[in-house]
Amino acid sequence: MTEAARRKRESVPRFWAWLARPLASFHLVVTIATLLTVLGLVMVLSASSVEAYADGGSAYSLFIQQAMFAVIGTVLFYLALRIPLRRLRQWSFPLFALSVLALLLVLIPGIGSQVQGARRWLVLGPVSVQPSEVVKVTLVVWGAHLLASRRAEHASLKDVLVPLVPAGLLVCLLVVLQPNLSTTIALGVVLAALLWFGGLPVRLFVTIALSGVIAAGVLALSAGYRSDRMRAFFNPGDDPQGINYQARQALYSLADGGIWGRGLGQSRAKWSYLPNSHNDFIFAIIGEELGYLGCALVLGLFALFVYTGLRIAARSVDPFLRLLTATATTWITAQALINIGYVVGLLPVTGLQLPLVSAGGSSLAITLFMFGIIANAARHEPEAVAALHAGQDGRFSRLLRLPKPEVYAPARRGRAPRPADRGPSALSPGRRGRYGSEPPRRRSPESRGTSSARATRAWEPSYPVNHARERGRSR
Repeated sequence: MTEAARRKRESVPRFWAWLARPLASFHLVVTIATLLTVLGLVMVLSASSVEAYADGGSAYSLFIQQAMFAVIGTVLFYLALRIPLRRLRQWSFPLFALSVLALLLVLIPGIGSQVQGARRWLVLGPVSVQPSEVVKVTLVVWGAHLLASRRAEHASLKDVLVPLVPAGLLVCLLVVLQPNLSTTIALGVVLAALLWFGGLPVRLFVTIALSGVIAAGVLALSAGYRSDRMRAFFNPGDDPQGINYQARQALYSLADGGIWGRGLGQSRAKWSYLPNSHNDFIFAIIGEELGYLGCALVLGLFALFVYTGLRIAARSVDPFLRLLTATATTWITAQALINIGYVVGLLPVTGLQLPLVSAGGSSLAITLFMFGIIANAARHEPEAVAALHAGQDGRFSRLLRLPKPEVYAPARRGRAPRPADRGPSALSPGRRGRYGSEPPRRRSPESRGTSSARATRAWEPSYPVNHARERGRSR
C-alpha cells in the first residue's frame, strides 16, 4: 500500500471521529453558510458585472448591494446565535403578526413598491425589504412553537390544525395577491413540513398535500405569465425566441461549461443572452464558468446541509427545536431543489431563488438569519450543552462570546412552559432546569442519527388514527 493510500484510509476514521464531537453540527452549519455565501458573492459579481456596467457605468453596483446585505445577514446570524430559545418562543407570535401586517401594507398603493406589475417590497430609506421573505421565518418559528406547546398539552387533531393551517392559508393568500406564486410555493412547503414533522396522520397529510398541489396548479394556469411558463415547460420546442428563450439559454450555458467550465468570469451567457443570470438562473452561470464540478460542489453543500439539519433535529430533546430545525431544513432544501430543477429543465420556471447564492438582498439576509437559528439549535444538542457547560467552548465560541445554552427540561403537562418552573435537567438528575419539572424521557438509540426523516417528528399523535402506519414514530 502506498503512502498516499494509507493516509487516505486513515483520514476516514478521523472524519467520523470529528463528526462525533459535541459541536460538530454547529461547525458544519457555520461552514456551510459561509461557503454558500462566499460562493454566491463571487458568482453574483461575475454574473451581474456586464448588466450593471451597461445600466450604470459600474460593474460593481449589484455586487456592492449584495455584499451590503451579506453584512446585514452576518449580523442577523450572530444575533440569532445569541437569542435565548425562551425569548424566541415568546416573540414568535408577535413577530409573525407583524410580518402578516407587513404583507397587508405592501398591497396598499403608496406604501408598497410596485416593480414589473408585482407589489412585493417595502422601501425603508435606502433599503427595500420583501415581507414575503420575512414571513417564511416567522411562520417556521411560530408554527414550531405552537405545535410544541400543543404537544405538551396532548392536543387533539383539531388543535394541531387550528390556528396553524388557517394562518398559513391567509399568508399564502396575501402573497398570491402581490402576485408571487413562487414564494407561495415556498410557504406551502413550510406549512407542509410543520404538519409532517408535527405528527399529522399520513392519510390526512397526503390529502392536504394533494389539495395544495391542485391549488398550485390552478394558480399556475390562472394568470397569463404563469400559464406561459407552464406551456413553455410542456412544449419546450415551441417559440424558442419567446416563452422558451430563457430556459433554452440556461441549458446552453450548462452544456457550454462541460466538466471543468470555461473559467471564472468567462461566461458568454451573461452578455445579455440569459435574462436574470445573476438571480433566478445563477446556477446556469455556475455550470458554465465552473462546470460540472462547480455544480456538484453546490449540490454537495446542500446535501451536507440536509444531513446536518436532520442530524440536529434528531439529536434535539426539545420538541420545539426538532420541529424548527427539521422544517427550516426542508424549506431551504426544497427551495434550492426547485431552483436547480427549473434551471436544468426538470420543473417549470417559478422564480424561486437559490438560497444564499442568488442575488437578492432580503432573501440573503433572512436566510442567513435562519441559518443562525439552526446553528443556535445545534448548540442545544444535549452533548453540546454538556460540553459547553463543562468549559469546552472552542475558539469560535470564545471569539464570539456566545452565551451558554440553556438546559432543557420538559414542561408540565397541561400548560405551556414558564421560566419560573423548576425541574430536573435533561442531562443530570441533580440539576434544575427552566422549563418544567417532568423527568426527561429516555432517548431511543435511533434518535441520535438521521437514518429516517420520520425520526425528527416531534411526537406520536395522541388523537386516534386508523392504522398503525399512520402514527408518527414514538419518541
